[in-house]
Amino acid sequence: MAVARSACGLAREKGVAAYIGDGNNRWPGVHRLDAARLYRLALEQGVESGPYHAVDDEGVSFKAIAEVIGRRLGVPVVSKTPEEASEHFGWFARFAGMDIPSSSARTRSALGWKPEQPGLIADRDQGNYFDA
Repeated sequence: MAVARSACGLAREKGVAAYIGDGNNRWPGVHRLDAARLYRLALEQGVESGPYHAVDDEGVSFKAIAEVIGRRLGVPVVSKTPEEASEHFGWFARFAGMDIPSSSARTRSALGWKPEQPGLIADRDQGNYFDA
């Protein structure tokens, strides 16, 4: 969820919430409390049979992340071309354009882990993440 924090900081600084191209590149997400519970389960039940993936949302579009940020901050949501992305996102541009869906199916099966907290968009759509 660090991606949403970085994108939020950029939106505050630049006055727009941006995504690259059509924004359909996907990012996995998990609530920190669900991730913490997974780490506890892994330690208790068998770290040696990992790796485990702490993923609830397997692929949230970067555009959806930008849209919730834009709505909560009251800034426009805009698409940036790949050429404009470097100027807007800086060092983060390379990551902002990545399509990195991930699955936790094996983790859930092996450890009986089931995320219970809100997903990335629902969690970010709470005002407390955007308090100055």
